[in-house]
Amino acid sequence: MSQKIKIAGWLTAGALAGALVTASILQTAVARGAPAPLPVEDLQQLAAVYSMIKSEYVEPVDDKKLLTDAISGMVSGLDPHSQYFDKKSYKEFREGTSGRFVGVGIEITQEDGLVRVVSPIEGSPADRAGLKPGDLITKVDDTAVKGLTLDEAVKRMRGEPNTKVTLTIFRKDESRTFAVTITREEIRTQSVKAREIEPGYAWVRLSQFQESTVQDFAAKVRDLYAKNPSLKGLVLDLRNDPGGLLDAAVAISAAFLPEGSTVVSTGGQIAESKAVFKADPRDYMRHRGDDPLKNLPAALKSVPLVVLVNEGSASASEIVAGALQDHKRATVMGRRTFGKGSVQTVRPLGPDTALKITTARYYTPNGTSIQARGITPDILIDDTAEGSPYALLRMHESDLDHHLTGADEAKDKDPKLEKEREQALERLQSEACKPASQRRPPEYGSDKDFPLQQALAQLKGLPVKTSVTPDERKAEANAK
Repeated sequence: MSQKIKIAGWLTAGALAGALVTASILQTAVARGAPAPLPVEDLQQLAAVYSMIKSEYVEPVDDKKLLTDAISGMVSGLDPHSQYFDKKSYKEFREGTSGRFVGVGIEITQEDGLVRVVSPIEGSPADRAGLKPGDLITKVDDTAVKGLTLDEAVKRMRGEPNTKVTLTIFRKDESRTFAVTITREEIRTQSVKAREIEPGYAWVRLSQFQESTVQDFAAKVRDLYAKNPSLKGLVLDLRNDPGGLLDAAVAISAAFLPEGSTVVSTGGQIAESKAVFKADPRDYMRHRGDDPLKNLPAALKSVPLVVLVNEGSASASEIVAGALQDHKRATVMGRRTFGKGSVQTVRPLGPDTALKITTARYYTPNGTSIQARGITPDILIDDTAEGSPYALLRMHESDLDHHLTGADEAKDKDPKLEKEREQALERLQSEACKPASQRRPPEYGSDKDFPLQQALAQLKGLPVKTSVTPDERKAEANAK
C-alpha cells in the first residue's frame, strides 16, 4: 500500500471501529486438550532481553510496563483485531459494547480544530441544557479544544457520575459565545433511528450493534407499523456501521428471515469456533429473558427491503447484509463493504484485564467467506449523483497490516486503479482547502441523501442511477 493511501486513512474511522468484539455469544471456557510444548530456547531469549533492559537500559523501566508491552506486542502481531486490554482499555471496550458511558450525551465530530455537535442524545444532560446540532465547543472547563484530538476532547467531557463540566459554546447562527455547566450522568447511546421518510416508505438506521440494539430496533419498528400498518417498503441503513455484537446481528437478521434460516456460520481451530447461527431465539437470546422480536408485525417478514452499505459497513453489518442477500430477502445497494470476516472472543485474564483474540472466520449462509472480501452489493451506487470521488481512498480489511487473507484475495494491484487513487488523493487535498460548511456531507436520512433516494427508487420500481466510480469488484457485481 502506498504512502499516499496511508495518508488518506482518516477516511476509514467508521470501519476501523469494526474491531469491536463480535463473538460474545461463544462460550468462554472449553477443554482444549494437551497444550503444545513450550519453545524453551525462545523463552530463554525473551528472559535474557528482559534482564538486559532491566540492568542496562539508560533509565529504570517499570516491570509492569515491560510485561504489558511484551504481551501487547505478541498479540498485535497476529492480526489487526486481536488485542490485549489493560485496565483502562478494557473499561473503554466494555462501555463501547454496552452502549453506556458517563458523560454529557452528545454525538460529536471535529471541524476546523474544534468539536462540532452533530446531535445531542435525546433526554441527555446536553439535550436538557439546550445544546443544538451545529454548536461548536471551544473549551472544556479551562482547556481550549483547539489542538486536542477528538479522543482527547471526549475524555475530558467524560468523567464520574454527578460531577460537573463546563463547555464553552459558539453558536454560529446566533453569532454568540456562551458557557453552559452540565452535570455528567450515565448515558445510553441510541444505536437505532427510524422514521417514515415518505408516505408508505420507512428508513431504519443502525449505527452499531450493541446490547440494547435489538430491543431498540423492535420498539421502533413496532412504532412505525402502529403509525402505518401498510408500509410498502423499508430501507435498512447499515452505512458506516462498524459492527459489534454477533448475537445482535443474528437477531436483526432473524427479524426479516423465516424462522430457522441460517444467518451465519463460523469456523476456526478450536471446537467452540465451529458453529452455525440461525434465525432462532436460542441463537441470539443467550437465555436473557423474553425474545424482543416475538411481537414484531408479521408484515416485517415480507415487506420489500433494501439494505444500504458502504466501505464503513463492517463485521456484524456484513453478517446482516450477507444473510439477507444470500436468502434473497433484500436488495443490497451501495459500495463494497469493509471485509472484516473474523470472529474475536474476549478471554478475561483477571478482574480488570482481558485478551481479545481472533478465533474464527465468518461465512455467509451460502458458505462464502467475508474476510478481506466484504459483501458486494447487488446494485452498486455512489455517494453522490456525480460519483464517489474518494471511494478508492477508503481502506478495506485487505489494506490493513497483518490481516487474515481472504479466500479469493487479489495479490496484485490494478495499475489503473492505483493511478485513479493518486487522482482521488489530489482531489481530497484540494477539497480540504474549502470551508468546513462546503465539505460536510449530507446527513443520513435527509432528502439530500443520494444513496437513500436511490434505495427508495428501487423500492418504487423506478430507475436507479448506478455507480460510475471504479471499484475492484465492480465487474463481479455486474456479472450477477
